[in-house]
Amino acid sequence: MLDRLFSQLAGVIDQYAILPILYHFGWMEWEELSFDWALICVYGLFAVLLTYAICWPLEAWRPVEKWPTKKSVATDIFYTLLNRVGVIPIFSFLLFYQVQVFFTATLTDYGFIPPPLEPLIPPLFGHPLITFLTYALILDAADYVRHRLSHSFRAWYALHALHHAQRQMSFWSDDRNHIFDDLISFLWFFVIGLAIGVPPLQFPLLILFLKFMESLSHANVKLDFGPLGERLLISPRFHRRHHAIAAAGRKSCNYGAVFPYWDILLRTADFTPDYLPTGDPKSPEPLATGTYLQQQFSGAKLFAKAWQKKDHGLSLLAPPDIELDRAP
Repeated sequence: MLDRLFSQLAGVIDQYAILPILYHFGWMEWEELSFDWALICVYGLFAVLLTYAICWPLEAWRPVEKWPTKKSVATDIFYTLLNRVGVIPIFSFLLFYQVQVFFTATLTDYGFIPPPLEPLIPPLFGHPLITFLTYALILDAADYVRHRLSHSFRAWYALHALHHAQRQMSFWSDDRNHIFDDLISFLWFFVIGLAIGVPPLQFPLLILFLKFMESLSHANVKLDFGPLGERLLISPRFHRRHHAIAAAGRKSCNYGAVFPYWDILLRTADFTPDYLPTGDPKSPEPLATGTYLQQQFSGAKLFAKAWQKKDHGLSLLAPPDIELDRAP
C-alpha cells in the first residue's frame, strides 16, 4: 500500500514539477530518470516524517536535557531537509546511476561483469530484505572506518568538528555536517557501493535507512536497549558517549553509526551508562550556534588553519583512553 502511495505521489510530482522544468530547459534526455528522482524525494520526505513521528515523542518523554531556546536545533532541521529531501538525494542518485552505468559498461568491454552480492553469497537469492540488510551491514562497516579516520587527522577533524560542536544534540543533529565532510562521506559510500554492486535505486534508499537509524542514535532521550540490545544496535545512550565533552577529537569512542559490532571488535566501545553533556569546547562558537552559512564558513576556515600545520595528527591506532567530564 505504501509503495503504491509513494509511486502515485512521485507520479504527480514528476508530471507537474519535474517534467515541466526538464522541458523548459531542454533537458528531456533525463526524462527516463525523472520519476525515480521524484520517488527518491518522496521516500526522503517519508523518512523525515517517520523520524519525527518516532523521535519527537521519545525526546518529549524522557529528555536528557531541556533547553531554554532551540535556535541551533532549528539550523539542524535545515541540514536534515537539505540532505534527505532536497537536491542532495537527487544528485546522489543521478551521479551514482551515471557512474555505475559507465563503470559496468567499461568493465564489460574488457570481458568482466561486476557481480552483485547474490552470486557471491547464494543464500541471498530470493531474499531481498536480507540482501538489503547485508548491503547496510557492509556500508556501516565502511562508515566506521571513515568516521574513525575523520577523528585521526587534524585537518579532517577540523571539518568534522562542526558535527561535534552541537551542545543541543537531538535527532535532527545527524545531518549537521560541513559540506566538504559530507562530500568525503558521499564519495566513500559511492566507491563502496560500486564495489559491492548496490543497485542504483537501492543506493539512496540504503543511505536513507542508515540515516534514520543514525537520527535515532542522536536523539535527546534517556534510552538504551539493555545489556544484549546495546550490543546488537546502537542506542542514543551509546552514541551520546561519542559526542560527550572531552570525547570529541582523536581519542574518542563509539564510532559506529548503526551497529556496534565494529567498536566491539576493535575495542573502541564504551558502554558506560552515563548521559553526559555534548559539544566540543575547543570549537569556535559559530560552529555551535551560528547559522548554516556561518557554520560552513567557520568550518572551512578551521580546515585551512589545520591544513597549514605540519602535524596533521595520525592517531588511528591510539587506544580510546578518554577522561570524560562527568557533570550531570
